[in-house]
Amino acid sequence: MEHVSQEVHGKTLSRVERNAVVAAVSAVAMRCRIERTTARLRTRVSIRRQRELVHHVMAAPDCVSMSESIIQLCAAMSSGVTPRATPRWWMRRRTGGTWEDLRKMDDTSDEYYKEKLRMSPRVFMEIVEALSPLLQRWVTFYRVPLQPDHIIAYALYRWASGETYESSTSAFGIGRASGLIAVEDVTRALLRVYSDKIVWPTGMRRTLVLRAFEAKGFPNCYGCIDCMHIYVDKPANAPSENYFDRKHHFSIVAQVVVDLDLRITDVFVGYPGSFHDIRVLQLSSLWARAEEGDLFRGAPVVLPFGVRTHGYILGDNGYPPLEWIVMPYGGTDQIPDEERFDNKQKVARGAVERAFGRLKGMWRFFLRTHKTNMDTLP
Repeated sequence: MEHVSQEVHGKTLSRVERNAVVAAVSAVAMRCRIERTTARLRTRVSIRRQRELVHHVMAAPDCVSMSESIIQLCAAMSSGVTPRATPRWWMRRRTGGTWEDLRKMDDTSDEYYKEKLRMSPRVFMEIVEALSPLLQRWVTFYRVPLQPDHIIAYALYRWASGETYESSTSAFGIGRASGLIAVEDVTRALLRVYSDKIVWPTGMRRTLVLRAFEAKGFPNCYGCIDCMHIYVDKPANAPSENYFDRKHHFSIVAQVVVDLDLRITDVFVGYPGSFHDIRVLQLSSLWARAEEGDLFRGAPVVLPFGVRTHGYILGDNGYPPLEWIVMPYGGTDQIPDEERFDNKQKVARGAVERAFGRLKGMWRFFLRTHKTNMDTLP
């Protein structure tokens, strides 16, 4: 009897446990179903909200403009410039060419720089560092502006090669108008930054110049003067007959003074090619300074035959006999002293001819006839 009672009690317990397990499993399944349903509802609500937001934004152009303005303003505040927009369809893409070869900086870059720019990469980078503050471009809504090193490299290449704007600009991947502006901007920047490179000798430099000319037999001499012609096409914005020189070319006269180291100490350029050297001298600032006594301020020196002078320069027979310009005697029937003097004067004065030759050999821009603007050429 007791054994039967225990068996009945065990069956009752196992039934209760089974019911408890079933209830627990059912609760877990219900909980998972509820969580899944809740997640679906949240996803649907999120998608619906996103669609409604996109619909409202697309229906409101002012909101789009305001959003773009806020993004551009944030970018400008972080970078310091106004961000550019997508290039317009009429803006032609820039190509590579010579400029891309100059940027590579490999083992052959030294020779390539000297061939294309007439200088080493080190000198080029020094010039770029000095001129960059004056050649920075603003970022516009069209495309990225030309960088200072690109602008300087093009101007130097233009002067070194003497190519036309059409040819040289294509080699640097820029337009003709950009090339014209680049040359003018680089010229102004060079004259501003390196204004102390073309100056009349003073101080220690004057002592060295006077000593060098004295060794050639010309004490108290400051340099040699001569003129050269820069050939141009027939001017369009000026009377062409004024620029027609004696060699039947259109040209501009450049008056230059150099020392024995071929350093240019004074330059005056801009008058038409039909002007004689004497007329150009009389119109130059060199003439005004010499006549006012501001050019030769050194101690007076007594030359042979009792000639007393504060200074002078050497010129050819195209210049008038002046107190501060020493010319050769010239002629065919000369006495030995005159012939010896003319030979020495010609040797010393040859420095200005060598300077012209080196200038034209290095910057072949001066060897060719080219189009130019008479207002900006000087």
